[in-house]
Amino acid sequence: MATEPHPVLRSYYRRDDERQSFVTTLFDTAARHYDRVCALGSLGSGRWHRENVLRRAGLRAGMRLLDVATGTGLVARSAMPMVAGPADVIGLDPSAGMLREARKTLMSPLVQGRAEALPFAADRFDMLTMGYALRHVTDLEVTFGECLRVLKPGGRLLILEVSRPRSRLGRQLLRLYIQRIVPAITHLTTGSGEAALLVRYYWDTIAECVPPETIVDVLERSGFVEVGRHVAAGMVTEYLATKPLESPRRPANLRAPRA
Repeated sequence: MATEPHPVLRSYYRRDDERQSFVTTLFDTAARHYDRVCALGSLGSGRWHRENVLRRAGLRAGMRLLDVATGTGLVARSAMPMVAGPADVIGLDPSAGMLREARKTLMSPLVQGRAEALPFAADRFDMLTMGYALRHVTDLEVTFGECLRVLKPGGRLLILEVSRPRSRLGRQLLRLYIQRIVPAITHLTTGSGEAALLVRYYWDTIAECVPPETIVDVLERSGFVEVGRHVAAGMVTEYLATKPLESPRRPANLRAPRA
């Protein structure tokens, strides 16, 4: 039984096997407006937050970073000044449209691929990041199994996400901002219905996402240690986990990652 980040959202696609196709097409069509959407959604604090989190996670020169679901390369660009050179940051994304946008500003290698089947050898990266994209994978267990596989022993996984605020008022305000205000401004400034749809889809994935406790539990059951969660402003969440120096035996209740 797969551990999905959220159930099927029938207003966008009808069955689970349609999820990946819908998400990839949505990001392809909205790719050229993605940075504008992110700037609106983060209230201008996005770049500062990404750089601060990467430093706290321990990224430094001499490390090799894989940015999964890199999109237009926002996290990868923030990481660039902290490593030795562009070759030490690799961006991966399933959307060809997003990768085309990323290539306009990134000198790093870019690879088309999915988090559930990372096209890299085992024990290759010192750090793996995923910025606000965990809600778009198809299976948390398979994804975390792949992350564990490609990290070096002692390597770290950093996941940035938006979580539902615990207070009812906080949830209502966030929903109003993301589902109503940001799509309206996005459509007004870009003229793109696809970009506005992307923002509305974002809110629905946030609202329906499994609780943070489930994500922490799956990380631990996948074999990660030192799993922690930090929350800022009641909704901006960081998950940080470490691959053990000695790989533990894979729990019997978890499926092996796809090749």
